[in-house]
Amino acid sequence: MASGATPAKAEEEKFYSTKATGGIPFIRVQNLKETSELVTDELKYINDFTHTEYLKRSQVSGGDLLTKITGVGRMAVSAVAPTNFSGNINQHIVVSKTENYRTSEILAAYLNSDVGEKLASRRSTGGTRPALDYPALRSIPIVFDPIIVDVLTKAVIQKRQQETQAQILLDSIDEYLLSELGIKLPPDLDNTTENRMFKTSWRQLSGGRYDPTFQKVITEFKGSKYPSRRLRDFAQINPATKFKGLQDADEVTFIPMENVSEDGSIDTSLNRIAADSKGYTTFAENDLLVAKITPCMENGKTGVARNLTNQFGYGSTEFHVFRPKSDNLNIDYLHAFFHANFFRQNAKLTFGGSAGHQRVPPEFFKKMYIPLPPTPVQIKIVQEITTRQQQAQSLRQQAQHDFTAAKREIERLILG
Repeated sequence: MASGATPAKAEEEKFYSTKATGGIPFIRVQNLKETSELVTDELKYINDFTHTEYLKRSQVSGGDLLTKITGVGRMAVSAVAPTNFSGNINQHIVVSKTENYRTSEILAAYLNSDVGEKLASRRSTGGTRPALDYPALRSIPIVFDPIIVDVLTKAVIQKRQQETQAQILLDSIDEYLLSELGIKLPPDLDNTTENRMFKTSWRQLSGGRYDPTFQKVITEFKGSKYPSRRLRDFAQINPATKFKGLQDADEVTFIPMENVSEDGSIDTSLNRIAADSKGYTTFAENDLLVAKITPCMENGKTGVARNLTNQFGYGSTEFHVFRPKSDNLNIDYLHAFFHANFFRQNAKLTFGGSAGHQRVPPEFFKKMYIPLPPTPVQIKIVQEITTRQQQAQSLRQQAQHDFTAAKREIERLILG
């Protein structure tokens, strides 16, 4: 067994690398899943010096068992390094060299079971950040049964298939929306010098941005089926909201950013008194909230504020707020448009500000034109998108239900 370390971020050039330059995968706790899979998305990379010298003891090879030993949440989450894998780990993970790949699979399946997790948690020490030391990890009694791997593998495959089907449904929403509105997006061009060149006037450049990325921003979405109208002509953008008819002591809904989900829903269960709204973004019932800051905007943190206490609310200053000017706009249609991936990727091109705190400016929306179909068509579009989202959610819930049932079966095998 061996555990790694995290090289100093301040000396990034000395220790770290990238995938493109041949960097070596650096595994962190978030890369370990209770399905026994090693997830290689969002991997960090280290250079050869770090791997062969600085972290020589914690090198990971194909078939090794990787186990979480510190941190909050589920303890002893384990995964098996894929065949021919080469990488390293940080101090929150321990690598165990087992007899073979199959042995690692069996141990990972066992440690990821509820029984294994309970045994590991009982042996951990520490308060706010529990940890397993090597003797504690070695002391966990193991029921070495290959059948639990077969049960887990079958469940993981089924779960992955259902989640893939759900993602296909969600990915189809963009294509459906573009097709219904008759919008054809410009093709993605290679990042060549020629394609980064553009022509413009001095008047347009004066006081504005002239980087090539910003020149790709679409502010007028033209559809072949319905006329495009300027957004601010049919929707208020960041309107001033006063809590009419309320006293300072009256409660209204409070919505921090974490209460807005990436699936487009909002948790409106928190309340605060109206008097404390100063310094926050205020809004009213049925307003559309859109995150303006990275990474919340790209991740789809948008939603219609409904069921607000006393019809009003306030929350994060990182929201843009939109309100229909008339019945010609269905707010759920605007939500569907702003939540679409093609729109969010386009809005991302307008980011300004320092790294980590970049935002979509209000000017982007003030210049925007989008198709505005008749209200019955807007409702039809919203209903179809909602149906697809509900079907995807149902598939994901079923996937989790089936996986939980498989874990109960594993527990029965262990205890039986």
